[in-house]
Amino acid sequence: MLTLFGVWTWGYGSQVPAAGTEWDLLLLGPKHYQELYTNLALPSHSMGWILHDLVASVVTIAAILGLLQFFDELAKRDVFEKTLSRKLIHIAAGLVYLLFWPLFSMSPYAKYFCVVAIAGNALRMLGLGFGLIKNEAMVKAMTREGDRRELLKGPFYYALAFSITVIWLWRTSPVGIVAMVNLCAGDGMADIIGRNFGGKSRLPWNEYKTWAGTAAFFLSSVGASILYLLYFSHFGFFELQPGIYSGVAVVSLLTAFVESVPISTSLDDNLTVPCAAVALGYYMLPA
Repeated sequence: MLTLFGVWTWGYGSQVPAAGTEWDLLLLGPKHYQELYTNLALPSHSMGWILHDLVASVVTIAAILGLLQFFDELAKRDVFEKTLSRKLIHIAAGLVYLLFWPLFSMSPYAKYFCVVAIAGNALRMLGLGFGLIKNEAMVKAMTREGDRRELLKGPFYYALAFSITVIWLWRTSPVGIVAMVNLCAGDGMADIIGRNFGGKSRLPWNEYKTWAGTAAFFLSSVGASILYLLYFSHFGFFELQPGIYSGVAVVSLLTAFVESVPISTSLDDNLTVPCAAVALGYYMLPA
């Protein structure tokens, strides 16, 4: 049997890992993760992979929906003011989603099961934005002015950016991980810190942005990116090459600048931030 976060999910007949190996996935030695799947030698279209990834997809969707429902309830009770609630969702949804990526198998089709959770949320944003789905609490939690049409921009672009990253830069690419962390942690913290602690220290090239917010973007992106790179390398998806930390710092610094320029405000930083981070990552992060 193979365990999925400690839950028995599927039997592989005679191709059973050595005793104790199943717990190595997440408890003892996650670097054996890829080796374990390789040793199982199952075809990429095997029912074993399909059921494994189907379970992983259901668990991921349940986690994301649970998180959104949690913020729904907070919005109903006016626990946070609208802008803070929106940015907390912005930070938490993506970072939690990333944590579930190692749950999926090594099948080349696993990413399509993984993308269901976030692509489904993109469709949900379209449904809410066009008024096809009614959820006033969610609209209140995720928009600036309570206008459902706002969901057709930032929140939809956010989900779209993640969907493209899963398909194109799956978990074996540090570039995709750093880009998504910049979008979640960096962009989210920039707004929270800038609004609450930025004061009058405005950037000379953008009067709507502050030095405090830009610094928060940089520091949050660097710190969270390093943690997530360590997390994924711990599962053996890639090895951390020399110079990767300095590369992360340069990517985060330049992406923080991109987020601060007026074009990011006029377009949408849910588009400009991931695009800039991916482009920079290809040049600055060691393969």
